[in-house]
Amino acid sequence: MAEVAAVMRVSKMTVYRLVHSGHLPAIRVGRSFRVPEKAVHEYLEESYVGVESA
Repeated sequence: MAEVAAVMRVSKMTVYRLVHSGHLPAIRVGRSFRVPEKAVHEYLEESYVGVESA
């Protein structure tokens, strides 16, 4: 989760919220979660808000 948070530049709690809400897919391994790198990049691409120049 810490690595995902660093890549997304958000807190670990935000990543946990995204996983628990179903917005970011993850695999549970024991008591921790594993988020596929591809899932992180897809989420960021979907969430991207472009800025159009005037």
